[in-house]
Amino acid sequence: MKWINNFDLFLFDFDGLLVNTELFHFQAYKNMLKKRGFEPDWSFDNYIAIAHKSNDGIKNEVYLKFPKLYQIEPSWEVLYIEKKNEYSDLLKSKKVVLMPGAGEVLISLNKNNKTSCVVTNSLAKDVQIIVGNNPILRNINHWITREDYKNPKPHPECYQKAIDLYGKKGDKIIGFEDSIRGMGALAKTTATCVFINAESKWTGEGFLEKKIAHFDSFKSIPQEFSPL
Repeated sequence: MKWINNFDLFLFDFDGLLVNTELFHFQAYKNMLKKRGFEPDWSFDNYIAIAHKSNDGIKNEVYLKFPKLYQIEPSWEVLYIEKKNEYSDLLKSKKVVLMPGAGEVLISLNKNNKTSCVVTNSLAKDVQIIVGNNPILRNINHWITREDYKNPKPHPECYQKAIDLYGKKGDKIIGFEDSIRGMGALAKTTATCVFINAESKWTGEGFLEKKIAHFDSFKSIPQEFSPL
């Protein structure tokens, strides 16, 4: 992976990019709704399309499909806590696997003494479970989890914090995301932006008219890839 030598600081989203947890999140929402007495009929693809685009997409979809749920529990925060608990339970019952090519990237980063940081919406306790089952993730130097910042993606606070804490003057910085919402945050920083997603093609949506590279997986990144 020669392209790794063209950068100094590596920023990564977590869910759906390094680890295959999206099905866990999908199932957690379904479990939460079933326990409330509602049976969602969404497909996984529909869920991903909604969840990856905006912070309020799932909330709006749930209340639109189940108006009686809004009457019973109008506080999305309460429902979201229930979903997070379901997600944590799923993590304890089944191992999360790495996304294609992620392991090779992490090994190469460690071998070349590169600085890396995960910037995720996941809670620290859930990250610890996943890392415990995938020791290769310990190759990542730094972690910024949901407890470490106030404003969720697409606000750039989380990525900017990573750059401020772990970047040095003159560093060539690269960041990786698998969702439009996450890219909205990353693209407001100085990082070279890479969209990794085999199912969702980059639509050309412009974030500050910044160039966005798109590859199906980490394995698809060409050896000569360099800062945009």
